[in-house]
Amino acid sequence: MATPSGLQLPREDLLRAYRMMCDIRAFEDRVHEEFATGTIPGFVHLYAGEEASATGFMMHLGNKDYIASTHRGHGHCIAKGCDIKAMMKEIYGRRDGLCGGKGGSMHIADLDKGMMGANGIVGGGPPLICGAALSAKTLKTGGVAIAFVGDGGSNQGTTLESYNLAKVWDLPAVFVVEDNRYAESTASVWSVGGSQLKRAEGFGLPGRKVDGQDFFAVYEAAQEAIERARGGGGPSLVHVETYRYYGHFEGDAITYRTPEETDEVRAQRDCLNLFRERVTAAGVLDAAQIDEIEAQAKALVDEAVAEAVAAAPPGEQDLMTDVYVAY
Repeated sequence: MATPSGLQLPREDLLRAYRMMCDIRAFEDRVHEEFATGTIPGFVHLYAGEEASATGFMMHLGNKDYIASTHRGHGHCIAKGCDIKAMMKEIYGRRDGLCGGKGGSMHIADLDKGMMGANGIVGGGPPLICGAALSAKTLKTGGVAIAFVGDGGSNQGTTLESYNLAKVWDLPAVFVVEDNRYAESTASVWSVGGSQLKRAEGFGLPGRKVDGQDFFAVYEAAQEAIERARGGGGPSLVHVETYRYYGHFEGDAITYRTPEETDEVRAQRDCLNLFRERVTAAGVLDAAQIDEIEAQAKALVDEAVAEAVAAAPPGEQDLMTDVYVAY
């Protein structure tokens, strides 16, 4: 299976990539349904539509590599290897959730998987990965650190300061701007001055823009940036142009865009459909294999919801746990 550069991906990697994207889509679509019933506490921001971005990057990472996510972090968590059932319990606020049911959707983390956490602070991730990248460089672990920010987060001073710090310290870091066209309800076409690549260039970072609906394009760009960082070539930026299907948050009235706009992207540029069409047309995977992966993803999420609903919430005895860190 050829990517835009002619890179050949093994069949096993194609299956893994599609499974990862399907798991994210099934998870997000089901959370969308469950949130509407009123059974999920707190705020939820869904990643559906952007699956190719998280998957294209995480395919190159291991547990020694760290990522910092955003408030829209479910896709990054799943792609980084976080347990889906423990994630669902966390979103439901259950004791056996990934963070003991105390963090919820916007604060899921799993340091054993290199997932430093979703983040309710816009632009909160880039400074964190500078620390993770400095640690990897100092300890010579061979690891890299990646920060995901949205187009809104790209306007934050924390993000721009992190570009500078990563360059000055020559860190093994990658900054990924997932531009899904809207920062909450503000269109990025007029709220982002200049271009993301020119911003990176201003700090001496190499940058690349990529079609975020094309898994293979993201995979290639991610490989280039990650290999550069891992090989001592310093930090870089990847501008991923993508699209979110649901509102900024669950309950968003979405008055800032038309339903027709979303329908058009779903019909013509859906990343799962594009992947499926490409691999089946090339004869690398067949429709039956693809259908099986989709069915497995839905079954896994069904199980995750059932277990989360039945699980116990944190008790009074859990109130003071995980408050302080002991060194």
